[in-house]
Amino acid sequence: MGAGQELYRKAKTIIPGGTQLLSKRPEMFLPGQWPAYYSKAKGCEVWDLDGNRYIDMSINGAGACILGAADPDVDEAVKKVIGAGTMSTLNAPEEPELAELLCTIHPWADMVRYARGGGEAMAVAVRIARACTGRNKVAFCGYHGWHDWYLSANLSEKKALDGYLLLGLEPAGVPRSLLGTVLPFHYNQLEELRDIVDQNSSDLAAIVMEPIRDHEPETGFLEGVRDQATKSGAVLIIDEVSAGFRLITGGAHLRYGIEPDVAVFAKAISNGYPMAAIIGRKDVMEAAQTSFISSTYWTERIGPVAALATIHKHKEMDVSKHLIHVGEIVQNGWREAAMGTGLLIDIGGIYPMSHFAIQHQQSQAAHTLFTQVMLEKGFLASRAFYATYAHQGEHVKSYLKAVTASFMTIADALKTGTLQTVLKGPIAHSGFKRLT
Repeated sequence: MGAGQELYRKAKTIIPGGTQLLSKRPEMFLPGQWPAYYSKAKGCEVWDLDGNRYIDMSINGAGACILGAADPDVDEAVKKVIGAGTMSTLNAPEEPELAELLCTIHPWADMVRYARGGGEAMAVAVRIARACTGRNKVAFCGYHGWHDWYLSANLSEKKALDGYLLLGLEPAGVPRSLLGTVLPFHYNQLEELRDIVDQNSSDLAAIVMEPIRDHEPETGFLEGVRDQATKSGAVLIIDEVSAGFRLITGGAHLRYGIEPDVAVFAKAISNGYPMAAIIGRKDVMEAAQTSFISSTYWTERIGPVAALATIHKHKEMDVSKHLIHVGEIVQNGWREAAMGTGLLIDIGGIYPMSHFAIQHQQSQAAHTLFTQVMLEKGFLASRAFYATYAHQGEHVKSYLKAVTASFMTIADALKTGTLQTVLKGPIAHSGFKRLT
């Protein structure tokens, strides 16, 4: 057991859950063996507390490090303002500068508010929509954070059924008075949304959805969602926290030609520094003034500075093109490795945020073995891969070589029935299931 696991054992006694993010819990990767903590991260390389170096071919800061960890250009911009002071009684001039840049990239938007995390930014967007419309209910598709407004989807008329909708997300602590205020529909299932609108149009404040996650939108789907929002008078909120800046400089909705009323950004917008933005039409965004939406640390200076540096570099270096290219190579490599070893896998996700799933009744154990073998070969790897600008050809080539060897080990273990024997620890926990 390395220093990281030792520290994690201690952390679980003083931090509920051990970590601040479910997706970073070691049990989600390799219980008892995952390094857990890092001493240094640069580009797509990570060093653990014992000095071991790994290539990060997994989630790369849960998707935040779109340029790669510790990008020199972003860090240099941040260092300059640290020396000049990051908090004051006065406001940071980068706030209006960033707002102008975001509205230039998204010509349909007129105004911008800020937060520092995706979940809270989505809560702000929903609050604004409710304030604007004077309505209560929200139709949604996809994952939108940890706040009460969203998690209330897992409340049921019968308390014993709580948690049935979004698997793995328990609604404990969410007021039962929120029951029935959020209404789910599946991606590419426009009829489901139409039914929600028909039954709730007089009290529908917002339609909230990710522009894309696992599948391309079917012809007319996104246009249909836009039409339903317009028809009902609901605010269309596009959640770009995950997809934003992966496929294009700006939001993925730009690629599909859809104009929302509000769009929300976080993660990739600032390359690992806390920052989030809620952008929207003036007639909607001005409703923020009729509610109380305010927080001291939404005024710190580092977030906007990091976002400006990240966005400028993203556009200048055509980063999205690189992410798509790398992701496509990885997906094709998974496919070829699976065919060559006889594994049945399902591949999904946009190229910059790819994932695979081994099709077998012992799939979770097989995924755990994949992470175990890849770790031994010097890679932080799971069944998800988030591409960064720092991933270069040599990283991908060596990774796919290791993937092929790992798939061979898994295929042999499944064939011989020795999977549990080969595993050196417990099977990894599974995460929540998104409604997509």
